[in-house]
Amino acid sequence: MLSNEQSLSIFALGGLNEIGKNMYAIEYRNEIILIDCGNKFPDESLLGIDLIIPDISYLIENKGKVKALLVTHGHEDHIGGIPFFLKKINVPVYATRFTLGLIELKLKEHKILSETELIEIDHRSHLTFNDITVEFFKVTHSIPDCLGIVFNTPEGKVVHTGDFKFDLTPAKQDEQSDIHKMAEIGKEGVLLLLSESTNAERPGSTPSEQMVGNHVEEVFTRAERKVILATFASNISRVQQVVDAAQKTNRKLALLGRSMVNVVEVAIERGYLTVPEGMIIDQQEINEIAPERVAILCTGSQGEPMAALARLSTGNFRGVEILPGDTVIFAAGPIPGNERSVTTIVDNFFALGAKVIYGSGSSSGMHVSGHGYSEDLKLMLTLMRPKYVIPIHGEYRMLHQHQLLAESVGVEKGNTFIMNNGDVLEIKNSMANQTRKIPAGNTYVDGIGVGDVGDLVLRDRKQLSEDGMLVIVVTMSKTEKRLIGRPDVITRGFVYVSDSEELQKEMNRLITITVNDLLESRKYQWNVMKQSIKKTIGQYLFKHTKSKPMILPIIIEI
Repeated sequence: MLSNEQSLSIFALGGLNEIGKNMYAIEYRNEIILIDCGNKFPDESLLGIDLIIPDISYLIENKGKVKALLVTHGHEDHIGGIPFFLKKINVPVYATRFTLGLIELKLKEHKILSETELIEIDHRSHLTFNDITVEFFKVTHSIPDCLGIVFNTPEGKVVHTGDFKFDLTPAKQDEQSDIHKMAEIGKEGVLLLLSESTNAERPGSTPSEQMVGNHVEEVFTRAERKVILATFASNISRVQQVVDAAQKTNRKLALLGRSMVNVVEVAIERGYLTVPEGMIIDQQEINEIAPERVAILCTGSQGEPMAALARLSTGNFRGVEILPGDTVIFAAGPIPGNERSVTTIVDNFFALGAKVIYGSGSSSGMHVSGHGYSEDLKLMLTLMRPKYVIPIHGEYRMLHQHQLLAESVGVEKGNTFIMNNGDVLEIKNSMANQTRKIPAGNTYVDGIGVGDVGDLVLRDRKQLSEDGMLVIVVTMSKTEKRLIGRPDVITRGFVYVSDSEELQKEMNRLITITVNDLLESRKYQWNVMKQSIKKTIGQYLFKHTKSKPMILPIIIEI
């Protein structure tokens, strides 16, 4: 609950000190309005985990206060957690036309579309809640229909920028940022600005998307055989540039990857993508057309092992083969942490004899970021002129750099708050203080389970992956309370016991001694016996193998 019912509270359940699973909240009196609900993909340490979504336990406790979810744009790290959230708290979802199309795909998959209230908004929309009114402004990003949000509260204006950059020559002119409206909002006075920080460390301004279109067309013109281009499915501007290049070079276009097919269908249906009739072909038709007349647009630019690009690189995509002389283009920069996976796929393509164009935008010309560099962030700060700033959407070093940028353009020292998920900034009488914490963290999605996998399960999986498992089966006489035969030792992922005769003999001896000692002491409890076996064998194995396999004793009475 609020420490003071009259104060305005701002906090994040995801998106601070990290890139991914964005979720922010504005709370005043008896209403909470949420911004975005994204997911994050696990790293290699989270074995078996499919997705990471925000911990919404605080929202569930205050379910009656939650009035709406406002969505800034349609990237996975902003919409990927929505189905899981709505299953717990079903509130209206407000988003732009294209973003709603992507959300609908997810809700259909989770079979909750008919139960959800989806409300279309645009940059001209106004919403009214009890004590808060909301308006929007247009921003440029790497996906259509992106918004910044203005909350008019009794304490003052709170602005959330969404993800943005300033591009004066975007691929589509109607995707330009509404700089005039931003300036007007700033003139009216902004109490608090929540602004993204992804590229705060990069000097200068973000290059224009138009640069990519010119390079794509040039490569399509020079290519002698098939062209395979991988990018984010949601980057519709990039997809349109590929379509335009294919049209100019008289190529048919095949789409590989479920997300690419789904997103392109939504974009065409809602008027965000223009594709000439008859250009798109099925993947079965690729080999029926001369290679110099084929282009392939696919997913997997981040090295995802099951995505189309990875499977193409290993020759495991049925019916489509990469041959010497084909051109492969990575039209997306690797997200931090994905570099190794991307490099492996690049190497695979070189081994197949393909011409590979990869690297960051400045080196290959095939990608520009959708996030503003330091000059873009300074321009946003200058337009908004906030009293207080919370840098969001970035790792700690990025937030720190954004703080320095804010101070360089006039934000008073001490008025920029670098916070963690769950930290609460409370504002009363226009004075901001970081006061308390609420529960916030990661919820793991594992198959159909949400939140079922905790730290203990992950620790067990890590132990299994590193040192394997040892199953010890002990058979006892139920009436005589004595061992029957030798213990049976089964291993998985540990040394093959049949090939380690001395190890096997010594373990059998130690298990027999341990069980007999307990039986002589009349300690017949199974849990005591199991713990003693685990301790004895665990100490022996670590001493002789320096490994700590998971030990699972099983006692059978007959």
